[in-house]
Amino acid sequence: MLRIAQVLKSNGTDGELLISFFDVAPEDIDLQEPVFIEFDGLPVPFYFESFNQRGTNRALVRLTGVRSLKDADELSGAAVYADYFEEEVGDDFTGWTVKTPEGLVIGTVTDYEDIPGNTCLWVRRPDGTEVLLPFHEDLVHSLDEKSETLILSVPDGILDL
Repeated sequence: MLRIAQVLKSNGTDGELLISFFDVAPEDIDLQEPVFIEFDGLPVPFYFESFNQRGTNRALVRLTGVRSLKDADELSGAAVYADYFEEEVGDDFTGWTVKTPEGLVIGTVTDYEDIPGNTCLWVRRPDGTEVLLPFHEDLVHSLDEKSETLILSVPDGILDL
C-alpha cells in the first residue's frame, strides 16, 4: 500500500473529515475502492460515503463507520493508505525517470516485466546500460504523475556493475 493522504482534522459533529493528499490528485482517487488507516499496526479498510474536493489537494470526506465527532477526532492526524500502487502496476511507466530517495537519477524506464508476484522495471541508466529493478510497493517512496518521476529504494547490489 502507498501512503496517499493524511487526515488533517474533523469537520462538524457528524464524522466528516478534512484530508490532504500527497503525490496523488484527489480527482485520481477511485472512490469505489477502500482506503486504509492503521490501527494497532493493522490496516483497516474504509470506503468513501461522500467526497467533496476542496482546492487542489484536499477533500472533505465521510468514511464508512465514522459517524461522530469522537470517531472523527480519533482519526485526526492519521495516515491514509490505498492500494494505489496495485492499480499503477499495469500502467505504462515507459519514459518515467527513476530516482533514489536521495535524488540520484537511476535512469529512464524502457519497459516492465509483469512476472507474477515480482513485477520489475527495465531502466536505461545514463551510461546506456539497462538494469532490471524490482517494482514492489515496499520499495516505492512516491509517484509523481506530473513530472513522471518514480522514487524507488533500490536493494544493495542491484546497481553495482
